[in-house]
Amino acid sequence: MARVNGHLNRRDILKGFGLGALGLTLGGGSFGSAVIRAATGSPLVGEGQLYKKAAGPAKVSLVKGNDCRDIVYQALKKIEDEVLVSIGDKKILIKPNFVSTNRQLAATHVDAIRGILDFLTPHYKKQIIVGESTPSRAGAFDGFKNYGYLALEKEYDVKLVDLNTQPWEYRYVIGRGNRPIPIRIISTFFDPDMYIISAAKMKTHDRAVTTLSLKNVLLGAPMCDSTGNDKRLTHTADNFSREAVLHYNMFHLAQEIYPDLGIIDGFEAMEGNGPVSGTPVDARIALASLDSLAMDTLTTKLMGFDPSQILYLTSMAEAGMGQSDLSKIEILGTPTEQCQYHFKPNQRMIEPYGLAS
Repeated sequence: MARVNGHLNRRDILKGFGLGALGLTLGGGSFGSAVIRAATGSPLVGEGQLYKKAAGPAKVSLVKGNDCRDIVYQALKKIEDEVLVSIGDKKILIKPNFVSTNRQLAATHVDAIRGILDFLTPHYKKQIIVGESTPSRAGAFDGFKNYGYLALEKEYDVKLVDLNTQPWEYRYVIGRGNRPIPIRIISTFFDPDMYIISAAKMKTHDRAVTTLSLKNVLLGAPMCDSTGNDKRLTHTADNFSREAVLHYNMFHLAQEIYPDLGIIDGFEAMEGNGPVSGTPVDARIALASLDSLAMDTLTTKLMGFDPSQILYLTSMAEAGMGQSDLSKIEILGTPTEQCQYHFKPNQRMIEPYGLAS
């Protein structure tokens, strides 16, 4: 599927270079057939180039209100036609954020998922999957139970899935000493017939400053099961600098894994020592966009941080994966001046980014 309203669709991204270090990191020779794609709308512009140099204008819905379920629904309604066209005949996966399965503030609220399903079900008659790949050893169903997701099966006939029980494929990420290390990636995230909706929580983070719709999918894709937590391999080179290897690995994984639709649950957000141990912010906003980079860039700004200083966002923007120029982002709904906050950063990010505590 090609770009929708100028944003990149992950299925049109080059899956491997097949040559040199990039080919090695993407999985070596298994991608030899994907060097060039000629399909209309492909981000490829020529041999040896991955993306178009600049993304087109983007639309981001921003709605503030007093009901989590309603503001998510209203945010989606503002881009309804574009979203329905982009789904087409694909299967739908809604991927929430359960970095913890027992702390609601750290997780996507079930009412945000209800808002998404309220929007989808009048138009989409197939069974929708709500799937998570939590790093918690308790498993996704512990979160489904603790956060009230089990009721969704009867309310909407959705299928709840622990993605950590699904098949996986090897890829490589960069670890200590800049050496490639193998990582298991859940195959669902590579499925060309799967429409991936990132239903993220609005939170601060201890390595990436913010964690929003892109990170929810990129760090959700690695496997975590009884044999190990491969999500940790994305930041094995454990540091808290502005150039932490996690930024590179997210940019790298985004060449194959990318949400088709991003939604941010910012009704009760998290500041301070996120993504798990922070404190609540009564932000009461929701955002939605087919350009997750545009949405995450805007949300980072609304949280009071400078998105131009966050490497994984700027890297994706420079590669043409989405729009990051705020002047080229059309904001639909509530004026941004009514949604501007000053989130406390994670304490580990104060010194590297020169942030106020």
